Amino acid sequence: MLGHLGLNVTDLGRRRAYFDELAPLVDFELFFAADDHVAYRPAHGKPGTFLFFYVGGGEPAYDRFAVSLQHLAFMVPTRSRVREVHALACRRGNEILDPPRHFPQYPQPYFATFWLDPHGFKLEAVCHHDAP
Repeated sequence: MLGHLGLNVTDLGRRRAYFDELAPLVDFELFFAADDHVAYRPAHGKPGTFLFFYVGGGEPAYDRFAVSLQHLAFMVPTRSRVREVHALACRRGNEILDPPRHFPQYPQPYFATFWLDPHGFKLEAVCHHDAP
């Protein structure tokens, strides 16, 4: 299991505001915050990978097609939660890559949505259950 992932972002305040709203829907919670980084962990003491966001200052901006992070996938317990995350991404004006649906090309059951967050990171909410 990965202990944590660290991602550089151009605007830490914007990242935190975005992730503070998304975190509860993907079963994460705030773990630590400082002026130069913020971290989230799986909620309610569940095991899993922590996410750290750091202030980045380099150019070029993030490119998901370059050799780098391709996307982050959050496993959620129900298909309705996938739909809730999608609704949040829509309300936030994020670019939706794939609305909630079945993906028959992946191991089943696979119900997911994909979108780009404000920094251009590709995110996914996926349910690996038949739970509505």
